[in-house]
Amino acid sequence: MDMDYCLSVFQKLLAADSTTGHTAAAEAVLAGLLEESGIPYVRTHKGGIIADAGGSGNALAVTAHLDDIGLMVRYVNADGTLNLCPVGGLYPFYCVTENARVYTRDGRVYSGSICRTPASIHVTEDELRKTLPDFASNVCLVLDEDVRCAADVRALGIDTGDIVALDPRFVRAGEYIKSRFIDDKACAAVLLTVLREIRQQGLALPRKVYAYFAVYEEIGHGTSWLPADVKDILSVDIAPTGPRQNSDERKVSIFAKDSRFPYHWELTNELRETALACGADFVMDIFTPHYGTDGDTSIVAGHDVRHAAIGPGTANSHGYERTHLDGLRNTYRLLFAYLLRA
Repeated sequence: MDMDYCLSVFQKLLAADSTTGHTAAAEAVLAGLLEESGIPYVRTHKGGIIADAGGSGNALAVTAHLDDIGLMVRYVNADGTLNLCPVGGLYPFYCVTENARVYTRDGRVYSGSICRTPASIHVTEDELRKTLPDFASNVCLVLDEDVRCAADVRALGIDTGDIVALDPRFVRAGEYIKSRFIDDKACAAVLLTVLREIRQQGLALPRKVYAYFAVYEEIGHGTSWLPADVKDILSVDIAPTGPRQNSDERKVSIFAKDSRFPYHWELTNELRETALACGADFVMDIFTPHYGTDGDTSIVAGHDVRHAAIGPGTANSHGYERTHLDGLRNTYRLLFAYLLRA
């Protein structure tokens, strides 16, 4: 695995803010990377990119998503701060004190930070200790602008419906990487690294393979449309670690079930057999009560496909996430071997 390339792709995708519904910048980065590798692609009408990895017949769609959880301006407060609502599964305690960027409808970008209100422990200790962070009542975005009232904010072009993206804060600490949006930009980087290696080696795929970089996964309709010839869909997404979970940051997980329903028995077994044959360090795991992938989306949309999912063990899901390079390596190893499985 070309880990330097994979991490380079990951950081390029991170640098393109892409809260669900506002993903054009990340799509442009991904399109450029595909062009550099000579991989043909098409854009879907609603957003997202489908790359043609080659092969023919019995089409498989491998999906990893480019959209991130984030926020939207709900309304402008009288004091010039911004009231917020989440886009996707972002909880207020996971974003208080973070730096953020506000994207307006007319293309302007402003910086700010997510704060509790009241915010200073030196003067409002009791209020801070006794209340949990809540978007509706005591969490807001403070702009890095000299604004004192709602009119000042609106004069900047900021209003209800503007997108707020959180700073990813990528850090490499030895063999660990820490960042927001490992879910799912690290997996998108792994998928692109696999496609690039297949292309560079001139390998013939035993079946048609699409790489579907979706952009609405975090709100549940990323792959609700698929090309008509797709027979199987394989999601590459994070495997959350935690109590009663087998998932490990240094391993690839093969998903048996999530909070919606079991993954396809035979397709999941094919992945398990492939992991055993190629030496990928893997575990089987189940993810409940709040987890799903784009493969679920395709099933719910009514597509007659088998669905399965794999991905690197990842801590602190939907927060400041962490995984290990071995988790990316094992995900790469399994995905590469499965795409070449006869």
